[in-house]
Amino acid sequence: MLHNGHSANQARYRVRVDAPPLRFAAAHFATFGGDAEPLHGHNYQVTIEAEGDLTADAWVIDFGELRALGTALCRELDHRFLLPEANRHIAVAWDEGSVEVRFGDRRYVFPAVDVARLPVENSTAECLARYLAARLAKELRGRGHRHLRSLTVGVEEAPGQSGWCTIALTTE
Repeated sequence: MLHNGHSANQARYRVRVDAPPLRFAAAHFATFGGDAEPLHGHNYQVTIEAEGDLTADAWVIDFGELRALGTALCRELDHRFLLPEANRHIAVAWDEGSVEVRFGDRRYVFPAVDVARLPVENSTAECLARYLAARLAKELRGRGHRHLRSLTVGVEEAPGQSGWCTIALTTE
């Protein structure tokens, strides 16, 4: 029994990392109801929470490992244009070394190396959170973390303005 009267089997454990270097600066525009925001950027802050059973060492996951995985993903997005490749409202054309993005009469051309291609339908904070959660889940499974039950990622665009996604992790 634990000191609060619960057995270890009933307890739920969660860890959270959310301090630098879990940040990235990126440009984007989101589409809403057939319209689009102007091209702009954010200094994004990422929060990662992992829930699961305690390991034999009595922790959910090493904070350093979770932070390192998140940091690597943030670096992939840092100082890039976030391109939602599944967005049905924009047209994308790749050329030698560049990408052209069109929305209505707007046309943007970016160097290809400055574009982060994302398999999402929009570059909203919620979609970015889902993308990061899925990527983290794949990395964690690849590292053998089968004891984790869920992963939550938050993406803050500005203070007080965040999108969140929680995904269940299978214990296969």
